[in-house]
Order: sequence, then structure tokens, then C-alpha cells
Amino acid sequence: MATTLKSQAYAATFSLVLLPNIASASFLGFLGNFDVVNDTGNTAHGFEIELEGLHSSDITDTFGGAGRGFPSGTGFDPGNAVVRYGAPMISEYTNGAVFGTRVTYASAWDAASQSWFFGTPSGTFITPGDNCWTGGGVGYSAATPCDHFGVGTSKNASKTTYSWLFDDGSNTGKLTNSNGNVVLPAPNWNVIPADPAPAGQPQPQPVVVADIRAPQAELEGQFGEAIWVKVFRTELEREVGLEELIGGNPVIEKAETEIEWQLLQTDPGNPDAGKLEAGYKNVLGQNAESVIFRYEFYKYAGEYDPENHEAKASSDSNPLDTEIGTYLGAQNGAVNLNAVAPVPVPAAFWFMGSGVLGLLAAQRRKRAEAV
Repeated sequence: MATTLKSQAYAATFSLVLLPNIASASFLGFLGNFDVVNDTGNTAHGFEIELEGLHSSDITDTFGGAGRGFPSGTGFDPGNAVVRYGAPMISEYTNGAVFGTRVTYASAWDAASQSWFFGTPSGTFITPGDNCWTGGGVGYSAATPCDHFGVGTSKNASKTTYSWLFDDGSNTGKLTNSNGNVVLPAPNWNVIPADPAPAGQPQPQPVVVADIRAPQAELEGQFGEAIWVKVFRTELEREVGLEELIGGNPVIEKAETEIEWQLLQTDPGNPDAGKLEAGYKNVLGQNAESVIFRYEFYKYAGEYDPENHEAKASSDSNPLDTEIGTYLGAQNGAVNLNAVAPVPVPAAFWFMGSGVLGLLAAQRRKRAEAV
């Protein structure tokens, strides 16, 4: 059966888990941003990142905000803005016993004409990543159906939700996230201390582990969408800058292969399936100040079981050429081990240097087949 593929972005919210016995070191929560394509069928007028369990003081950076010497206005002029919606708003929320923080990118509303100044049209777009903004090099304009967002945190969100925002139909300038959910995997960074060395000897560095999970299945009892991932890693004897986490930068290009191929897919009968933990076999060098990971994602092009959507790959780590599909994108992330503790942003703070490149995948395949 032919399948209609709709692109969605899987990208980047990296969270950092700090263990008590290494809390004396200062860490940047994460470094990374992402491209996201609007494939909802409706024009969006904003985008929202909801971080459950975090306060606004836990937000360290946002893409598009002021504070790093880059323009934070709205529109498509690179001299004035990096993203059409400009700086996001940061606000806390409570829902019973649940609390969190929302990072909201939104267009201004023209009350006189009862229209929005900016919108992200729905469409398909094969982004190479780090391109859906004014400095991205793809001709970012009002007709581009994708945008670039990002947020940094100093703590781990218990749940991360991404949504496009739409006009609520009241003609009053209000937005709704109804039917705008975007499924994005949210990897966790874990910093694991090494066993201490005897007194008088140099103390070993911690192990930095990145935990990435495949997209969840949309239909209960089914396997999720399968994706291939390759993992690259490097470390520096200095702090890495946000602006260095871009494809083509020497910091990224020097990364060496850690995992050649791994197939990721959730399994309804195995809660640990679809989980990739990279970094356990690598203890940082004594002089390392930062560790950088790069993840490249590819579509799984092999056969699926028609009953439960399980990928029927010849191997989960040594794929045939015919099983490797379209390059979907990449994400670059880093942890600075001894960085100065970031100052919480009061309202908006710009997060420069895309670490996360948009991952376009066919998460809605099963829904399309069921129609």
C-alpha cells in the first residue's frame, strides 16, 4: 500500500542530570537548537515549548531572544531578526499539582485589520538542518514552511511538549495549540562521576552519557516509526561555544564515530526498546573541558510487519544499503564541564549556534495507513 509521508521535526531538547557528588562543577544545561517543519495542514502563528517541572529561573537560553549581540526583532531581514517571531516569551504555569514553564514564540496581532503579522505556512520541506532562520542559507522567507527554535535549561524537565500555535477562530488575537502537537524526542544528558583516584593522584573525569529514544507509536499496541542513527563524539580541552555547534565547523567535523549504525524503534512489549545510550564506553580525558556529540538520522527504508509495524531489518546494527533511506538531519550537542554557571534569563535570552538540525521523519505513517 502506498503511504503518504508527512515530515515532522525530531530534535533537540537536551536535559542535563547533575549528580550530587559532582555538583561542585558548573554545567551548562545543554547546547542545541532545531529546525521544525509545519506539516499540520494549517498556517501556524507561533510555536510553544512546554517544560514540565521547571521554573523560569531554570531557563538559561532561548533561540531568538536578546542578550548575545544578535538581532532579536521580527521578520526576515538578517540585520533585524533571526526568526520571524522574534524573541520568545517565558512564562510559568500550574495545573493542579503540576507546574512548568512555557517558551512561546508568537506573532503580533493587528487589531485594526484583525490579522497576524507573521505565520508559518504548512508544507513539506527537506531541511538539511540549521537552515530555517535568517542566517541558515535556504532563502528563509514568509513562504518557508519551517522555523528554527531552541531552549536551554539547567535542570531536567520531567516532560517536554512541542506545539504549533494556531488562530483560535475568535478574531481576537488568541492562539491555541489544539491539533498542533509535534512529536520530538527529548534526549537526556547524564553526567556520571568516575570512581575517585587515591589521594594525591589526579581525579578522573566523569562519563557523559546521552540518552536518546525513538518516537513513540501513535497507535496502541504497535511498534513506533523506525529510524537509523549514527553517533559521533569528540572532546575539547576548552569550553565549546554555542556558535561552534554547526555543521561544517571544525569542532563538529573532527568528531569520530562512536556508533556506526543503530536502528531505533519502540516496542509495545519492551519499555527499554528504542533507547540509545551513547557515551558509556568513553571516559573523558584528564584535561577535557567539554564533550560534543553529533547524531545523524536516516529514514528506515526496509520492510515493516503489516500486523504490528515492526521493522524487519536484516540487522539492527549492520543495515543493507537498501534499508537506509533519506538522510533526515542531525543534531549536535555539547556539555561544558567547568563552565561558569549560566545566569537565568528574565524573559528571553538568545541561544546562538544550532546544535540540533531538524530531523524529518514519517511519524504519521500508521495514521495515514489507517485512513
